[in-house]
Amino acid sequence: GGMNILFCNYEYPPLGGGGGVATALFAEELAKRHEVTILTSRAMGLPADAVENGVRVVRVPVLMRASKSVGSLPSLLSYIPMAIREGRRLVRARRYDVINTHFVLPTGPVGDALSRAAGIPNVLSVHGGDLYDPSKRLSPHRHAPTRMWIRALLKRADRVVGQSSNTISNISTYYTDAVEAARIPLGIKRPPAETARRADFGFAEDEVLLVAVGRVVARKAIDQLVRMLESLRDGPARLLIVGTGPQEPALREMVGASGLESQVRFMGHVSEADKFRLLRASDIYVSSSQHEGFGIVFLEAMACGLPVVCYDHGGQTDFLTDGQTGYLPKLNDLEMLTRRCAELIENETLRKQFAAYNLQRIEDFFIERTTLEYERVFQDVIDARAEASLGYACRT
Repeated sequence: GGMNILFCNYEYPPLGGGGGVATALFAEELAKRHEVTILTSRAMGLPADAVENGVRVVRVPVLMRASKSVGSLPSLLSYIPMAIREGRRLVRARRYDVINTHFVLPTGPVGDALSRAAGIPNVLSVHGGDLYDPSKRLSPHRHAPTRMWIRALLKRADRVVGQSSNTISNISTYYTDAVEAARIPLGIKRPPAETARRADFGFAEDEVLLVAVGRVVARKAIDQLVRMLESLRDGPARLLIVGTGPQEPALREMVGASGLESQVRFMGHVSEADKFRLLRASDIYVSSSQHEGFGIVFLEAMACGLPVVCYDHGGQTDFLTDGQTGYLPKLNDLEMLTRRCAELIENETLRKQFAAYNLQRIEDFFIERTTLEYERVFQDVIDARAEASLGYACRT
């Protein structure tokens, strides 16, 4: 029979980045067979309780959230008590079989409190940045109090799920050896098949388009890609930066100072449909990101038939293989990143070879496949709880 599942995640579309989007895809896929409620945060005039694509979305108010893409510290902290209060009402009103909590901070304490209050098993999904973000001074792994808090939450969960080997190894490196985490990759939807005509975006057929998608933040180190274009400036290469963020003004200045305006195009924030059109119209996916907990956009690029060139550090190393999916130079070896891109720019046959491999490889990462793995974990923890309480009842 169907399960009744309560998701907790501080961010859920349209708020936040990739983590929320991944949760939404997963929740909507589960909602085809199960009852799914998500407890998340509210801002920007979003409804408090609505059904969206088959999922009941309950949003609690938080303090000082003025941006869709970035949560403020007060909004993160205020989510915890507000969501616990609302969650207690939800678990009193109906019986949930399992809680799935996404991100150990700030959402971890919410799922933990509700699990204990109502005796419901809690599956804690960690996404990477919630355990370790080398570009942030406030990264939880750097501070003893947050480390202790996270360690306790990881140990109390009925099951921990990490979306990559990198994230799972960060659990034992920075937090605890006592947790056996399951690895279930994030899944993506099959991208729409329509291809864009390059001319629609103002590009010529003989240009070789390198595309980077994501928020323009320090961790993505997009200045490195601009430096790369300086050394490729005389060729057919063009760099498309898809997304916006706080680093954009500095990057625009850098592009202007190097005289690269015709080589580097800021596409800004685009719709999902346009994102996929741009990916399909491009030739090479490139990233200089310093760390990705998983790297869902790499999967999207593969699904659009692109070779991927990025550094060898982060969750994407689970599914990217140097010389098969594209190239994975050592972290911050910009010279090698540039050389590999230059090889692909010159060699269309090689690009097609990587593209064909990626289109095959991606089949394991569509949401239908990854959701089945989660369902098995949910069923496991529900059965284990039932057995434990049965054993307890027999003993007393």
